[in-house]
Amino acid sequence: MEKRNYERMQRMVVKVGSSSLTYNTGKLNIGQFEALVRQLSDLHNRGLDVLLVTSGAVGAGMGKLGFTQRPRTIPEKQAAAAVGQGLLLHMYEKIFAEYGLVVGQVLLTREDFADRRRFLNARNTLQTMLNMHIIPVINENDTVAVDEIKLGDNDNLAAMVAALVDADILILLSDIEGLYSDKPGTPGARIIPEIHEISDEIEALAGGVGSAVGTGGMATKIQAARIAMHSGMVTIIARASEPDVIRRLVAGEPLGTVFWPSVKLVNKKRWIAFSATVCGKIYIDEGAVTALRENGKSLLPSGVIDVDGEFEMGNTVSVIAPDGREIARGIVNYAAAEIKQIKGKQTGEIALVLGYKDYDEIIHRDNLALE
Repeated sequence: MEKRNYERMQRMVVKVGSSSLTYNTGKLNIGQFEALVRQLSDLHNRGLDVLLVTSGAVGAGMGKLGFTQRPRTIPEKQAAAAVGQGLLLHMYEKIFAEYGLVVGQVLLTREDFADRRRFLNARNTLQTMLNMHIIPVINENDTVAVDEIKLGDNDNLAAMVAALVDADILILLSDIEGLYSDKPGTPGARIIPEIHEISDEIEALAGGVGSAVGTGGMATKIQAARIAMHSGMVTIIARASEPDVIRRLVAGEPLGTVFWPSVKLVNKKRWIAFSATVCGKIYIDEGAVTALRENGKSLLPSGVIDVDGEFEMGNTVSVIAPDGREIARGIVNYAAAEIKQIKGKQTGEIALVLGYKDYDEIIHRDNLALE
């Protein structure tokens, strides 16, 4: 198989899963830590920007607290994470220091991406750390995250971080070698080396949750790859235990499964599509679907059929086609109650119905991210 050519590659995000950092006992896999840090340090010394998204806080805490199985309740997971996060960071600080490098801990939750100001603050912080040659060690803030603000897994966190900092490549390391054409171990099952589009068939190949100590499986990696592809970056799924896996991937060796990028959304539209909290739904007719998808138009009141949810001006909503599919997300210029009054109306009628007209559009095309 030919070498892969990634052309310009200056900034990379590497995610490593819990199962790759801990043994089944919950104890830390020191050899795996050392191999990972050695490769990242070498790439950093080569001049690449390196960001590490690491799982393992809960797993490390399990070993320290003597748990024999993963905690089931949120408070127990948070307690384990509180203990384990310190162990993780200490390990990374110790080993990176052996190569003369400084690390900085960054803990994030969904709210840090959903709020535009916090999103930009996080972006500026990470950029400053890279400018200062600090290696960001990033994890979800498991000690405070609950279901409402939980990113859910570090595959998606890694993709959102990669989009946040305009990375060129995202590497997802796990105990999974790549995306298989069938269930691993099934006769005839093979690694799919390259993917250019995530179709329904590709999504169907993804299973559920992974190992006993992690929360992610192939399904979350496919979700992460989708975010990365629309952010204009290469994504690779590979096995963490493969010798020198990161350096070999960067060199173009055809390991694992590579997802090639699609059309790149601008930064603001990436935030709308993948980070902002969706506060409601707007249902539109076929004419509006055509106007948005084929003609690059804004969403006008005349194309709106119905509204679901209570949202305010400036919130992000999901735009739903007549067949029930989400075709876009966008920032609305009017509140839900106002849109209910002007739906189906012409632009010239907005002032007559509401008594005022602040905007011609329900969602301006500059604030609309298509699927």
